[in-house]
Amino acid sequence: MLTVGNNTAGVEELLGNGLLSCPGCGGRLGGWGHAARRPVFTAGRIPVAVRPRRARCASCGVTHVLLPAWLLARRCDGTAVIGDMLARAARGQGFRGIAAASGVPEGTVRARLRRFRGSAARVREFFTRLAGVLAVDPVPLDPAGGVLADAVVAAAAAAAAARGRWPGMVTVSGWELAAVLTAGSLLSPVVRFTRVRDVLRASALA
Repeated sequence: MLTVGNNTAGVEELLGNGLLSCPGCGGRLGGWGHAARRPVFTAGRIPVAVRPRRARCASCGVTHVLLPAWLLARRCDGTAVIGDMLARAARGQGFRGIAAASGVPEGTVRARLRRFRGSAARVREFFTRLAGVLAVDPVPLDPAGGVLADAVVAAAAAAAAARGRWPGMVTVSGWELAAVLTAGSLLSPVVRFTRVRDVLRASALA
């Protein structure tokens, strides 16, 4: 799995020019068909049919799904929908209110919040450190009232710092940047964090 930007034409150009690297061995990735088509819900529970691009490494032969930043791995809702859930929870809204606002079933919202809380300490640590590295004038992040809220604040601070460091280059949303930096695993059982230098390319930020 490799998270790329939302610019399909840009991703195809990078594939054609051999500018995407295998996350496993670092070899050159080339186009290798598409993954299965599936529906994903955007804001307002509007379904969109998605068929992500696949790529194959010329060195190790492993294939990877190129997941656009507006999607998270194995989730039927888009990154923006899930990010809004997390932001609402950080502000103290309960899962029933979040479900009513988003249209997502209560059980799904509750499960996602529980999953995120399980990894929120690691998410907070990673993005707090990243914000400190990228910010021109870093300031300590005040506690936001809980580990989930702290993680949400840290992710937002890192996105703001990235925009300040590379103005005009980072065009994805804050939650989409978080998806890129966690390889789409933000709600996975084990969150994976990527090296920033590996994703600072047009495919990851545009």
